[in-house]
This record gives sequence, structure tokens and C-alpha cells, in this order.
Amino acid sequence: MTITLFKGKLHRLTVTEAALHYEGSITLDRELMEASGILPYERVQVVNVNNGARLETYTIPDKVGSRTVCLNGPAARLCAPGDLVVVMAYADMTPEEAETHQPRVVLVDSENNPTQVFDLDGADVSDPTMPAVTNAVEADDIWAPRLGQKSRRPQGRPRR
Repeated sequence: MTITLFKGKLHRLTVTEAALHYEGSITLDRELMEASGILPYERVQVVNVNNGARLETYTIPDKVGSRTVCLNGPAARLCAPGDLVVVMAYADMTPEEAETHQPRVVLVDSENNPTQVFDLDGADVSDPTMPAVTNAVEADDIWAPRLGQKSRRPQGRPRR
């Protein structure tokens, strides 16, 4: 038996193009794909932060450094240039593989440049704005500014 788990994502990318008359897919900067562990031609889910649209498609790599995020074909009707999207990949694995699996998360700035890359570690999370992570900066320092909040970490509290 296998189960499907979240494998990796590109979080809050800015859509750069929408090509309605191209065969379906999403074209992404190859560097961003590699950072998140998303492969060329892999099935992904795209969630539009601006309008709530959710779609499934596959990836096509663009040149490294292009910062391209282009929705192609019918998906272009669901995402316009300037929209924020989350691109997520999933993987089927055995329960044994799932026990040690750590999804990869890539955060980007408004120009789709990577700002943080980290692995989730599966620890309990009591506050959804503070993911449990390994090899990353303090969670408050990542999520609070993106949510328009100040860090909740008391001054002088050491990092984990």
C-alpha cells in the first residue's frame, strides 16, 4: 500500500505570463523547480491566492534565472499575470518512507527570487503561521512579515 504525501512547493510565486492558446501546463524557472524538488513534466497542483482557483497540470522547465511562472492553455483563464500562486507536488510512498519524509518549501520574493528554502520536519504545529521546520530560520521571521505581523518571538528568546 502507498499513501500520497505533500512532496514540495513553491510558495506565493507571482504569475508572469498567461498563454491561453498554448497546450496546457505551467512553465517554471528550472532553478525554482530544482530548489523545491519538482521535476520537469511532474503533475502539480496550482492554487491561486488571489481568486481561490485550484487546478492540476504538469510542469515545463524554463531557463535558469528566468523567474518565469506562465500558466498555459485553459489554466490561463484561472490565473492572470500578477496573481500569487502556490505550486505543490505530491508523491506516493510507503508508510515506512512517509515516516522520514520531509517536504521541501521554497519561499520567494515579489520577483520570484528564492528567499528561503527549508524542509518541514513533521513536528506538531499549534499555530498555522508557524510551521515546524528544520534547517531554517525562526518560523516567526518567515511567516509573520508575510502576514503583515511583527515577530511574536520575545526579544532575547534564543532560536531553536
